[in-house]
Amino acid sequence: MDPPASFRVSPVRKPGYIARMSYFMSHVAVPIAVGAVALVLLLGLINMMRGGSPWTSQKLMRLRVMLQFIAIVVIMLAVWIMGR
Repeated sequence: MDPPASFRVSPVRKPGYIARMSYFMSHVAVPIAVGAVALVLLLGLINMMRGGSPWTSQKLMRLRVMLQFIAIVVIMLAVWIMGR
């Protein structure tokens, strides 16, 4: 006996552009954003350990905070696109 039509599970297929955008966001944009934050964080730590300029440390801190904001926006956009 077949289940009623309301209980049948049909595969959900995303349109081509959404699938490509989902792949791009999750496999390209998110790793680049996270990598940029990690790189600036490492540069700041290296500058601090070498006893570098406090002005450079301040600039790197501001850049890191800005990149973290951008990374959060990119991650949330990726989650939204993948949920579509």
